[in-house]
Amino acid sequence: MTVLDLSGRTALVTGSTQGIGAAIAVGLARAGARVGVNGRTAESVDAAIARLTEQVPDADVVAAPGDVTTDDGTAAVLERLPDVDVLVNNLGIFEARPALEVTDDEWRRYFEVNVLTAVRLTRAYLPGMMSRGWGRVLMIASDSAVVIPAEMIHYGVSKTALLGVSRGFAKEAAGTGVTVNSVIAGPTHTGGVEDFVYQLVDRSLPWDEAQREFMRLHRPQSLLQRLIEPEEIAHLVVYLSSPLASATTGAAVRVDGGYVDSILP
Repeated sequence: MTVLDLSGRTALVTGSTQGIGAAIAVGLARAGARVGVNGRTAESVDAAIARLTEQVPDADVVAAPGDVTTDDGTAAVLERLPDVDVLVNNLGIFEARPALEVTDDEWRRYFEVNVLTAVRLTRAYLPGMMSRGWGRVLMIASDSAVVIPAEMIHYGVSKTALLGVSRGFAKEAAGTGVTVNSVIAGPTHTGGVEDFVYQLVDRSLPWDEAQREFMRLHRPQSLLQRLIEPEEIAHLVVYLSSPLASATTGAAVRVDGGYVDSILP
């Protein structure tokens, strides 16, 4: 048994049918956790589970479909997984939009999806973790929480709010054996990000050139000078979910490729 062994633990990863969420689900399954895969539809969840089990054939996986931005969808997920030991609030939306064109309804939508879903699920699962004396809650935030991007301030501010949510719930769980942390993910290579990149650079460019142009023009402060792969985000999430991270709580931990120009956090 290794210190990263999560055998006997149950995890839920919201928005885990693709991208960073799917990579996190794979990482947790490899560490031995029973993993709840979540997406809006049963079809998308079943397809994600098929891909996951190709990578981790002996994975213990639970299908947990449901749109967690709604009361009914959240209830469906809680029915499938009434208790979890690890909650990864990964679900999030983003898009480029000039600041003066973001409407009130769009601001509300970003807070509903990116912030309140995490609050709602943390409120549902944290008491059980605290009563059992062990648990992990993780918010997947973003470098945009600290370096607000001019082209999507509504997204950035929603991720800033997640940092405060994480710190507040960590205080609520103080002394119980439950940790609550945020993960500040840097610019990451996902399908959604490819679409975003092509909103900002010439669509005729091959992907490798488009990626380099995007980093040069829009993320020049990255020390990695490339997009991060989802698996690299997942490695940190698995560590923070493990017993090895027992003294890390209330933190905003960076896996940003050096994008945020700060010594702390």
